[in-house]
Amino acid sequence: MRQKVLITGASGFLGYHLIKSAIENGLEVYAAVRKNSDIKHLEGLPVHYLFLNYEDEDAITEQLTAHHIDFIVHAAGVTKAIRQDIYNQINAGYTLNLARAAEKLGSQLKKMVFISSLAAIGPLQEQHYQLREDTLPNPVTAYGRSKLLAEKGLVDIDLPVIILRPTAVYGPRDKDIFILLKTLNSGLDPYIGNFIQQLSFVHARDVADVAVKSLIIKEAIGTYNITDGNCYNRYDLSDITRKILKKKAFRFHLPMAMVRSLAFVMETTNGWLKKPSVLSREKLHEIAAKNWICDVSKAKRELGFAPKFDLQKGLEDSIAWYTKNHWLK
Repeated sequence: MRQKVLITGASGFLGYHLIKSAIENGLEVYAAVRKNSDIKHLEGLPVHYLFLNYEDEDAITEQLTAHHIDFIVHAAGVTKAIRQDIYNQINAGYTLNLARAAEKLGSQLKKMVFISSLAAIGPLQEQHYQLREDTLPNPVTAYGRSKLLAEKGLVDIDLPVIILRPTAVYGPRDKDIFILLKTLNSGLDPYIGNFIQQLSFVHARDVADVAVKSLIIKEAIGTYNITDGNCYNRYDLSDITRKILKKKAFRFHLPMAMVRSLAFVMETTNGWLKKPSVLSREKLHEIAAKNWICDVSKAKRELGFAPKFDLQKGLEDSIAWYTKNHWLK
C-alpha cells in the first residue's frame, strides 16, 4: 500500500510542483484546496481532494484519520494581506491548528513539513556574512513575522516537523518573478535605488523535491534554509533573462524617495478599498535589502539537498514554459 501525503495550498504555484514531485516519488496525494480554487491545471493528475476547515482542529483530525494520512506538506498561506493580524491568523494560526490536529494522530502521522520562508529570518545588512539556520531572526515584513510566529509555535507541538525556509521561489506558473520577466520582455529594466545587493533564488522544483525527500528521512528534524546555493548580484536575473529572450532593455534606477512616495499612495488607496497593496513601504525593506545569501550546507548534509537548477537553467526552464503557454509573447 502506498503511503499517503496531504499537500495544502495544492492549487497554488508551489503546490503544483509539490504534487508532481510527490506523485513521481510514489506517494498517494491528497490535495487540500478551497472550494473556489481553480484546479484546472491539476486535471488528469492522480489526486484526491480535501476541503479543510483550518479553524476546526477536531474536524481536521477526523479527516486525517479517515484517509490514513502518513505525511503532511503544509504550503498554504498568504503572501499579501492588509493587516498583520490577517497574516498571523492564516500563516501562523492555521498552521498551528493543522499541526495540533495532526498531533492527535500519534504515530499514524510520520512527519510534517512546513514551508516557511527566508523572510522569517530577514535579510542581513553586512555583505560578508551568510544567513544560517541559527541566525538571530529579524523579519522586516508582516509576512515574515507571521512565518516566524508559526515556526515558534511548532516547537511546542509534539510532532516530527521539518521547517523549510526557501528564498525567492520561481519557476513555471509563478506570477511574482514573472512580472519582472514580462517587464524585461517589454524592453524595460527598472531598479529601486542604485546600490549593491546580494540575492538568492531557488527553483520551485528544487523546493518541492527536497520537501518530499525530507518526508522519508527519519533522522531529519529541524529547520533548513533553502536556496540554489549561489550568490547573485541585482543585475544577474535581468542579464540572464535578456540573453534567453534575445531582447534589449532600457536599464534605469528609480530614486528610493520616489518609490517610497509611490508605495505610500498605493497603501493609502488600497487601504480605502480594503485590498492588500502590491507595493508597500514595508515591502521595500525586503526588495531593497542588501544581503539575502544563505548557507545551505545543513540541508545538503542532512537532507541530501542537491539543487538541479541554478538561475541560468531555472530561467531557461521557466521562460520556455511561459512561452509555450503564451504567458510571454
